Amino acid sequence: MSPLPSDSWPPEPAPAEQAPPDGPFSQSPQELYLDPEVLAQELAQELLGDPLDELEGGEPASADVAAECDLGLTLLAGDHDQRMQGLRIFCEHRDPRAVPLLLPLLAASCPILRMSSVYALGRNPSPQAVEPLLALLAGDDNGYVRKAVAWSLGNYPEAPVLNPLIRALQVDIAAVRLWAASSLADAGGTGPAKADPAAAQLLLSLRIDSEPAVRSNSAWGLGRLYADLVEPRQQEVVEALLQTMLHDAESGVRDEARLALEQLEQPEVLERLQTLVDEGLLA
Repeated sequence: MSPLPSDSWPPEPAPAEQAPPDGPFSQSPQELYLDPEVLAQELAQELLGDPLDELEGGEPASADVAAECDLGLTLLAGDHDQRMQGLRIFCEHRDPRAVPLLLPLLAASCPILRMSSVYALGRNPSPQAVEPLLALLAGDDNGYVRKAVAWSLGNYPEAPVLNPLIRALQVDIAAVRLWAASSLADAGGTGPAKADPAAAQLLLSLRIDSEPAVRSNSAWGLGRLYADLVEPRQQEVVEALLQTMLHDAESGVRDEARLALEQLEQPEVLERLQTLVDEGLLA
C-alpha cells in the first residue's frame, strides 16, 4: 500500500506529512458534502489508523468486520448519505462484494462520491477499476478526485499505471504530484524494468519540483526503489540524495533524503555519511 500524506491521503504516512489532528469522520454527511477537504483528511485518517490502537486493541473480530461489510453493502445501495456511510466502511475494510457497487460511483456527478469511491477502490483493488481510475486521473476536473486516484493507483502495481503516474508527477497540481511520487515507488517496485523509469522521474522531481513535500516524497520513493535498480542508477540515486541532504533549501527535505540514505543500509553510503559528520558538514 502506498503511504498517505496529510494534506491529502493513504497506510503509514509519506515521510514529510502528518495525519490530520481530528478523529476520523467527526463531521456529519451534510458537512462532509460541503467540504471535500475535510472528507479527504478524515478518509485519510481512517486509512492511517493509529498503530497504538492496533497494539492495544488487536484486530477486530472477523465476525464484526463481516457484519460491518454486510451493512456497507446495504448502505451503498441507498441514498446519497447512506452511500457516504457505506463508502467509509469500504475505505477501511476489504470485501470483493463491494466492487460492483463501487465501480458505478466513479461516474457519479457528485465529486465527493467519486473521490470516496476512488479511495474505497484503493482499499479494494480490482482489475475492473484500472481503466476508469486511469480515465479519472487523466480527465477529472476535480483535484480532490485526481489526488485520490494518484494514491489508489499505488495499490495497482501490476496494472499499466506507471506512465500515467509519471505524467501526473510532471504536470498536475501539487496535491496530486505528492501522491504520484509515493505511488510511483509502489508501481516501480515490481522489478528493474519499471523501477528505472520511475526512478528517473523521481530524480527529476527531487531536483526541480517547487513543492517541498513532493521533493520529500520523491526522496522517500527513491529509497524504496533502490534495491530494484541496476548499479549505474543506484549510484545516481545515492549522489542525488546526498546533494539533496546537503543543499535543499527545506530542512524537512534534507532530513528525508538523509533518512532514505541511512535506510539503504549500504556500508559505503553509511561511511560517507559518517565522514560528513566527522567533517562537521552534517549534524
